[in-house]
Amino acid sequence: MALSKLQRRTRIKRRIRKIISGTATKPRLSVFRSNKEIYAQIVDDVNGVTLASASSRDKGIKASSKVEAAAAVGKAIAEIATKAGLEKVAFDRNGYLYHGRVKVLAEAARESGLKF
Repeated sequence: MALSKLQRRTRIKRRIRKIISGTATKPRLSVFRSNKEIYAQIVDDVNGVTLASASSRDKGIKASSKVEAAAAVGKAIAEIATKAGLEKVAFDRNGYLYHGRVKVLAEAARESGLKF
């Protein structure tokens, strides 16, 4: 029997999280994509702390399309991270394909100064 989309994504997510873990020196940039919004947060998994977060629901982010919103969130999370003194992060696509909004967010964060 075929897996549902959620079950498939959960399997991929578990496989990714076996390898990627955030530390204080190189935290994890986690992306969550809903049908309407996109969220990003930088997490230190060792201490269990969220260091920075941004989403398309934030007041300063205005976009006409979901792709533009993803680019704005990528830029915003990179700016917040550099202010917090973070330069390198491990990118966690959270089980989503590296395509579309997830890819746009990652590329915008890279262009704004984050290193993956």
